[in-house]
Amino acid sequence: MAEEIAKNAHLASTVLKTLTDEQRSTSLYKIRDGLLKSKDSILEANKLDMQNAIENSLSSSLVKRLDLSINGKFDSMCDGILDVAKLEDPLNKCTLATEIDDGLNLYRLTCPVGVLLIIFESRPEVIANITALAIKSGNAAILKGGKESLNTFKAMSDVINAILKNETDVPDNSIQLISTRGEVSELLKQDSYIDLVIPRGSNELVKNIKENTKIPVLGHADGICSIYLDKDLNVEKAAKIVVDSKTNYPAGCNAVETLLVDQNLNGEQLNIILKALFDANVTLHVTSDLLARIDSHLQENYKDQIVDATESDFRKEFLSFDIAVKNVKSVQDAIIHINSHSSKHTDAIVTENEETANIFLKGIDSSGVYWNCSTRFADGFRYGFGTEVGISTNKIHSRGPVGLEGLVCYYYQLRGSGQVVGDYLGGGGTRVFKHRSLDPKNVHL
Repeated sequence: MAEEIAKNAHLASTVLKTLTDEQRSTSLYKIRDGLLKSKDSILEANKLDMQNAIENSLSSSLVKRLDLSINGKFDSMCDGILDVAKLEDPLNKCTLATEIDDGLNLYRLTCPVGVLLIIFESRPEVIANITALAIKSGNAAILKGGKESLNTFKAMSDVINAILKNETDVPDNSIQLISTRGEVSELLKQDSYIDLVIPRGSNELVKNIKENTKIPVLGHADGICSIYLDKDLNVEKAAKIVVDSKTNYPAGCNAVETLLVDQNLNGEQLNIILKALFDANVTLHVTSDLLARIDSHLQENYKDQIVDATESDFRKEFLSFDIAVKNVKSVQDAIIHINSHSSKHTDAIVTENEETANIFLKGIDSSGVYWNCSTRFADGFRYGFGTEVGISTNKIHSRGPVGLEGLVCYYYQLRGSGQVVGDYLGGGGTRVFKHRSLDPKNVHL
C-alpha cells in the first residue's frame, strides 16, 4: 500500500511540473474558496479534536496548536493560500547561462524537488499550507496528520481532494492525504519514489523520522530561541521585544526560551524589563547571580513567578509562559552560550550599538539572527513567502522558514547543434571551449 501511494505520487509529479503557472495557481484559488465555503463544518470538526485533546489531557501547547479558531487562524490559513497563488512562478527560472561554444549553450533552470512526504502533529493548517506550496512549486505531496487532529484533517482533506479532482487540471494523486499511522514507517522506506521528508511536530517525532529513513529530512527538532540584552540597549524597545517574543504565542517554535543579560546592563533598566515579563504572567527561571540583581520589591511582589534555574532550563523548549534567565559577561560570551545551547533556530540581540550587533549577527550559528526585533518574526508568511512548509535548521539546501524557494532545486539544460566531445581538447580533438558567461535575465526558453 505504501509503495503504491509513493509510486502514484511520483507519477503525478512528472505531470504536475509540466502544468503552467496559471493552471497551478488557479487550483489554489479554488481550494481557498472551497475551504472558506466549508469553514463552519471544518471548525465543527476542529472543536471535536479540541474536546478530545482536553479530555485526553494533552499539553496546553499542543491544544493551542490544534485550535483553528484562535486569533483568526482559519482565515489567515486561507489567505496564505491566496498569497502563495500570487507569488512569482518558481519553476523554469534561468539562474545561469554559459555559451560553451558556438551553438552549444548551457542553462541552469529551477525545477521541483519531486515528491514530498510531510508528517505533522496537531497543526491542521499545515494541510492547506503544504498543499498550496506543493502545487505552486510543482511538487507532489503525501500528507500524514496526527491522530489528535484526525477530525479536522478529514474534513479539510475531503474538501481539497474533491476540488482537485473535479475542478482543476492538477493530476490525480498529486496531493494524497493519509490518516493511517501504520503507513508512515513503510513510506519512510520509499526512497525510490519520495525525494524529501518534512516533519512538523515534537522533538521526538523529528528524531524518530531522521533515525528511520534514508530519504533526506528537512526540519528542526526544537525551537530553543534566545535573546541577548546588551548593556547599550533601549529599555522600552527591549521590554516590548522580550514580552512579544515570549507571550505572543508561547507554543510556537519561534518563541523565546532563554534570556541572556549583559552583566554590565544598568540594574534599573534590567528591572524594568523583568517587571514587564512579570506583568505579562511569565515565570522566570533565574540563576543565583541574576537573582541578586532583581529589585527586592520585585522579588517580593512576584515571588510566585521566580524559580531557581537549572542547567537543563537553558536547553529546554518550555512552550509556555516560562523563560530561563542568566547573566553573561559580554556579547562574546552570549555567542558562545547560544551556539552551544540553542537549536540553531532563531536568536536575537537588543542593542543600540551597531558594532556589537554586527559581532552578534555574524557570530551566531542559527538559521535566523535578529537585531532589535522579536523572534516571532521567524515565519514564512512574515518573510513574504506566502506561507511555509516548515522551518529548517539544516545547513544544506534551505535554512530558516522554507517557502517556495526551498521546494525547488535545479537541473542543467545543454542545447547543442550536433557537437560531440571527441572534437574538443581533453576528449581527443583540438577545438577549444569558449565558456562565455551570458546574462540569465536575457534568456527566454
